[in-house]
Amino acid sequence: MKSYEYIIVGAGISGCSTAHELSKHSNSILIIDKNSGIAQGASGAAGAFLSPLLGKPNLFKNLVSKSLEYSTKFYQKNFPLHINNCGTTRIPQNEEDEKKFQEYIPYMDFPYIKEKDGYFFPIGSVVDSSNVCESMIKSSSMIEKKFNYEVTSIENIKDIWIINNDIETQNIIFTTGSDVSLIDQFYLNIRGVWGQRIDISTSSSFSHNYHKRCSISQSKILNNGKNLVSIGATHHRNKEDIINTVQNTNELLKKANDIQELKDVEVLNHYIGARACSNDYFPVVGSIIDSQKTLDEFPYLINGTHVESKRFTRFKNGYVLTGVGGRGFVLAPYLAKLLVESIINNQEIESSISIDRLFRREVKRCKK
Repeated sequence: MKSYEYIIVGAGISGCSTAHELSKHSNSILIIDKNSGIAQGASGAAGAFLSPLLGKPNLFKNLVSKSLEYSTKFYQKNFPLHINNCGTTRIPQNEEDEKKFQEYIPYMDFPYIKEKDGYFFPIGSVVDSSNVCESMIKSSSMIEKKFNYEVTSIENIKDIWIINNDIETQNIIFTTGSDVSLIDQFYLNIRGVWGQRIDISTSSSFSHNYHKRCSISQSKILNNGKNLVSIGATHHRNKEDIINTVQNTNELLKKANDIQELKDVEVLNHYIGARACSNDYFPVVGSIIDSQKTLDEFPYLINGTHVESKRFTRFKNGYVLTGVGGRGFVLAPYLAKLLVESIINNQEIESSISIDRLFRREVKRCKK
């Protein structure tokens, strides 16, 4: 049985970012995925747009702003060929939305330029989703890969994680997106919000990205002289709402045409994927709590009695990073850094993104 110091389950942007960050500290890392390659799920289907979150200060906006600043520099430094920092124009959807934009001006975290129809943010970028994930794994010889590998059993024996009676690891990290079935803890309430992206050929050209009800990428010239443009949006709560490819493609093109006119359109590719979201929309990071043993020791948690997180019983060396939603390529590199710092240096993860908050919330519902 082959052994590793770290095994990461899930090869999307969260898993690849975590593997890349861990490779600074370990020479024994394996990333596995049930699909045939890297970023074959939601990450490969993502538009991978990086842009500011507008609004008045709050915990989520602060997290997105910190992540955007960090991740933009991270991609530019490490994977400059896979990020296009061309800027993004944010366009209000209607008069009410314009009023909100005006209210948000004192709280803008990044420089912007007022345009006729919107606000141009130079920090806005788009990332080549699949290729940047691939490059993260290839960037270090310390990272091994195993694809088409379905995890059917996980055991923890004497603090060693054994997968499929085939491979073992001292540490396991789950970055499986909206599918958290392998963890089997009731409090890890993650749902999929479905998103879509289409790549089109068009005679229209754009010097930078746009965002309104959907996002449009800067155009790239194709061999035939036309332009390649990506259009993306995340907005469907049910998979059934996005199954009709033709209908949803037409809706996406309609939203895009409301931003900029698209001429001579030919749809080249269509992608859909489930973005992982928690009930409060914050990501979920940290060491996995053993809910049964913790409740056996502290049954009064159900009544809302406070118990310090350090007293919870946890699965030793078992971790999770999920719930990055439609901002995965903004959040994942920053969250991976925080998770690895927590693993290596025992640095505490802030409560707003910690897995502990979900446990506390869901435990209280057990009483109902």
